[in-house]
Amino acid sequence: MQKNRRIPIVLFPLVILLVPLIAMQFTNEVHWTITDFIIAGGLLFAAGFAIEIVTRKIKYKAYKLVLLVAIFSVLILIWMELAVGIFGTPFSGN
Repeated sequence: MQKNRRIPIVLFPLVILLVPLIAMQFTNEVHWTITDFIIAGGLLFAAGFAIEIVTRKIKYKAYKLVLLVAIFSVLILIWMELAVGIFGTPFSGN
């Protein structure tokens, strides 16, 4: 049963990472390096495993919802910062 729960955690980030990989084949506007794929994959896998831990360990629905929203929010904020530099940190390449 545990293995079956981890399959989507592994497959979902891989499917998401296929989008820029396929887009790079058809347009020059998408240009990801291997580092971009590694960082994005790491973020997605970390978020997936964090979501798995929260859904498995936390019993109270309210706490679970708050933690899941927090994980998703942190993922989106880091992704936006790395993509376009909304905060202007050196991590965005500015």
